[in-house]
Amino acid sequence: MRVWSGNGVIENPPITPQINHGTFEAPVMNPIASFLVIACLGAGVASAFWVNSYLAAAFGAAAVLVAMSLRMANVWEKFVVLRLGKLQCVRGAGVFWIIPILDRVIAVIDERIQTTAFNAEQALTRDTVPVNVDAIIFWHVHDAEKAALAITNYREAIDRVAQTSLREMIGSSMLAALLSDRKEADEQLKVEIGQKTAPWGISVSSVEIRDVAIPVALQDAMSRQAQAEREKQARVILGSAEAAIAGKFVEAAEIYAGHPVALQLRAMNIIYETTKERGATILMPSSMVDSLNPATTSTLALALSSKDASESAPLRQPAPIPGS
Repeated sequence: MRVWSGNGVIENPPITPQINHGTFEAPVMNPIASFLVIACLGAGVASAFWVNSYLAAAFGAAAVLVAMSLRMANVWEKFVVLRLGKLQCVRGAGVFWIIPILDRVIAVIDERIQTTAFNAEQALTRDTVPVNVDAIIFWHVHDAEKAALAITNYREAIDRVAQTSLREMIGSSMLAALLSDRKEADEQLKVEIGQKTAPWGISVSSVEIRDVAIPVALQDAMSRQAQAEREKQARVILGSAEAAIAGKFVEAAEIYAGHPVALQLRAMNIIYETTKERGATILMPSSMVDSLNPATTSTLALALSSKDASESAPLRQPAPIPGS
């Protein structure tokens, strides 16, 4: 690529090399191989001084052979070995040998559970609300051969697939469902990402949405809506309580109507409750004091019963006078 410089001359800028940060890495010499190499080199040096140079050369060649051939894998690692470009084997935990020049370790796969954080910024929900969502995925490699041979960089691919699946899920969900049904959204993401990464030998353990950020203006509107809903619910509960109390009052009135003595006892109890506090001045109407008089109460009850009996008795016609 050529660009114009400040003096009008076409120059070729230096090209930055692209580094592939894949899963392939050169295995580091393990402690056992290091010890054997040092021992062979020490024996070679000692042989060169006290025996002969041929034996020293033999020890030197053995040290090089050990350094290039002896490998050791940890319990969570898998070594993918190619021989002349073809898959030879996948080595697990322990010490093993490879043939120098013919064999090559192309990948060291970590099979422990790993985490990858991903997010989606300004993604639109189904009701066209822009949200920022942060999530984290827990995954592990269950097939080292596929992870090494089926894809170039499975770590980067998981990140891309997770972001794409998250945006698809957000676009197909309503904002209310995204905020309230986190478990369902996590399960949906787990299934979708797991289906896409299974051919690469990768299993998804779980996906967790950590945060859903919405615009500030929408937060205020949702806060007012929630406050209005709570006020509405409180008014409904208060109305139901008022209706229940009114019903109880009606039942009490019916009971007191048939039992005047009960009404008198209730009035006495009310006066007692109001006069329990010391130093308080209570003003009571004279009608309430008169209602506590048993004679007055009995007379009032008798009058009420006589009135009810006269109203319920049928009107009688006067008898005709004979000879009229």
